[in-house]
Amino acid sequence: MANKGPSYGMSRDVQSRIEKKYDEELEQRLVQWISLQCGDDVGTPEQGRQGFQQWLKNGLVLSKLINSLYPKGSQPVKIPDPPPSMVFKQMEQVAQFLKAAEEYGVVKTDVFQTVDLYEGKDMAAVQRTIVALGSIAVTKNDGQYKGDPSWFMKKAQEHKRDFSEEKLKEGKNIIGLQMGSNQGATQSGMTGYGRPRQIIN
Repeated sequence: MANKGPSYGMSRDVQSRIEKKYDEELEQRLVQWISLQCGDDVGTPEQGRQGFQQWLKNGLVLSKLINSLYPKGSQPVKIPDPPPSMVFKQMEQVAQFLKAAEEYGVVKTDVFQTVDLYEGKDMAAVQRTIVALGSIAVTKNDGQYKGDPSWFMKKAQEHKRDFSEEKLKEGKNIIGLQMGSNQGATQSGMTGYGRPRQIIN
């Protein structure tokens, strides 16, 4: 990866807007959850956007996080030992996490790009992915989630209803309120069409 100098003009403006989306309070909650979910061996990052990025950059913490949401023996991401030191290996590790997160249920629009994390381009997107992962873990309620369930919003779930044929036939005889009602409607007091307007002095 080539080192990039500072950006100028419009690209600098865009980058500063992206950086403003980063939530430091959310960072603390996510660090707390990841530490609780994975155990003490993941450590904790320095406070702030750069510390958070450095902590997650090589993909190991994220891989341990996704693996902790599965029962032992069925973890989707292989964790290398020793940790990867080469850039492409670290990016590959992050990509494995992203693939596993999608398989877990995180929608594609909530998944960050590898460069968003690796180059620190959009750490707010990284936060969004981890929040989506936490929400799905809380919603699944399969005993793998550790932490306070109120940290993440539960995802809406399908509530399927089955109606019997008899119930469906009954529904055909009911006039829905949105169709209006003609009870009490008459034309009394209405004038015929085409008559001139009555103007009284």
